[in-house]
Amino acid sequence: MYRLKRFEVNARHHLPIFFIGVLAGFLLFVNSAELYAEPFKLGPKKCQECHKAEAKVWSGTKHATSFKKIHKSKKAKKIVKAVGGKRMKKTALCASCHYTVAKKSASAKPKLVAGPSCESCHGAASEWISIHNKKAPKANKIEAASAKGMIWPSQLFDVAANCNSCHGLTKENLTGDNIKAMLDAGHPMNADFELVQYSQGSVRHRFYPPKVTENQAMTPAEMARMFVVGQAANLVSASAAVSKSSHAGYKAAQQKKIATATKLLESVAGQVPAAGKVVASPTADNGRALAAAIADKDLSGVVGENLPKKFK
Repeated sequence: MYRLKRFEVNARHHLPIFFIGVLAGFLLFVNSAELYAEPFKLGPKKCQECHKAEAKVWSGTKHATSFKKIHKSKKAKKIVKAVGGKRMKKTALCASCHYTVAKKSASAKPKLVAGPSCESCHGAASEWISIHNKKAPKANKIEAASAKGMIWPSQLFDVAANCNSCHGLTKENLTGDNIKAMLDAGHPMNADFELVQYSQGSVRHRFYPPKVTENQAMTPAEMARMFVVGQAANLVSASAAVSKSSHAGYKAAQQKKIATATKLLESVAGQVPAAGKVVASPTADNGRALAAAIADKDLSGVVGENLPKKFK
């Protein structure tokens, strides 16, 4: 009887502590789940609510129009089969670059809603769209949204690196075996991908103040900066990827990109030492440092003859 009473007394004292511990653990689990939740894409319609002019441009690009037809080609079907898939739109390896896979919420079922679109280039928006939509000083918005995964047009190196992940076949989810199977089945490998040529043609959407209704062409100085940073991103990407696959064509393409970018950056290094640092150590941090170093420079006199005359 004494022991039972002692247990009851102890229980009255310790049960509340026990439940507090359980509650704290539960809250910690919830917060951890939220902290490590993967950002997800919301789809182009969410962006079109404000960016109507940009959306109109996008709707006429191959990125947009490919959604209804790319999976129907014989080559696409052959590549899908080579990587172990049955349908291109159901194969995650293909969808990660060729489609926009969106969700209404973190727990919702993902759905293919478009070809490559806004978030393919600017990052999955679930975590940053509310920041982007707020009225706040632009510098504050850039810093806060970037921390949540947004890639701003002004962040040239990150824009270029993101393009390279798909156009250079360097995406993290691609294994060496995947790459070999894809290339052997006829998937293209473009060793000549260049950011200015691919971004300033049909996909250009530069509606900036004060001419917000005009899709503005880049000045030679702006184009030269993008060209140099794009080559830096090519070098960083190709240097990391050259050993990713043993496929001869893949290695040759990456080596060609390394050689092209190295030659260009070395020609600039006399005026911009940061370019030489990228050559010596091709890292993302050095690439971003180069972009910052030339932010106000006109290098068109140095690289002008290398700039593309025609755009995709």
